[in-house]
Amino acid sequence: MSISRIALVTGAASGIGAAIATRLAADGASVALLARRHDRLEKVAAQIAEAGGTALVVPADVTSEQSVAEAADLVQNRLGDLDLLVNNAGLMQLIPFGDAPAADWRRLVDVNLSGVINVTHAFLPALKRSAETRTSDLINVSSLAAQQFLPGMATYGASKAGVSYLTRALRAELANEGIRVTSLEPGMIDGTELADSFPAELQSMVDDLRTTLPAVPVTEVADLIAYVVSRPRNVNLPHLIIQPSKEI
Repeated sequence: MSISRIALVTGAASGIGAAIATRLAADGASVALLARRHDRLEKVAAQIAEAGGTALVVPADVTSEQSVAEAADLVQNRLGDLDLLVNNAGLMQLIPFGDAPAADWRRLVDVNLSGVINVTHAFLPALKRSAETRTSDLINVSSLAAQQFLPGMATYGASKAGVSYLTRALRAELANEGIRVTSLEPGMIDGTELADSFPAELQSMVDDLRTTLPAVPVTEVADLIAYVVSRPRNVNLPHLIIQPSKEI
């Protein structure tokens, strides 16, 4: 399929974000890549350019309103009005609630939930302008953990539940403005860095679980996003879950 969109993907330096950005660019979108790691963004952008796509590197911290505002100005000046925003940046920590400093939990919520709020707020005016004449999409990547209650994932699950609720509420607010809003809740995905910070014993358990299920490749998530944004302008897929067939 071929799309002509101006897109921004957060958390685009690796994993799901990089896969989504690469797929959108391959389909014809001009893609802004937003994340903190400039060097990793440059590598993703180089791969997109080598394949014939268009990518703009946008180093920014989603937890900083000023950083995000500067990113919005850069994208506006270089690409024009955004018509596709994918909020994907996120952190995961698997540890009993009382065993981590409160600062760790604040950081997780800042990235996973406040980051979505900051980025959406900064780019919403462009999405609204785009919706006047063409398809405009807001996609928030939440998690299946938003619906499940798992030991060690209290704050992570709470932050993602906030993203899922925010997305549904925004759809109610923005539907009449012509902006399509989608919440995507992935289960076990292969090719992400979310579990890299786990203790060694938990990392081994996660690796075994990914093999047993097996986990869904990040390219499948990217394919799903590409399908969602390619639907006719009057069609919205508001809530999606993608997970391994064997995952309960």
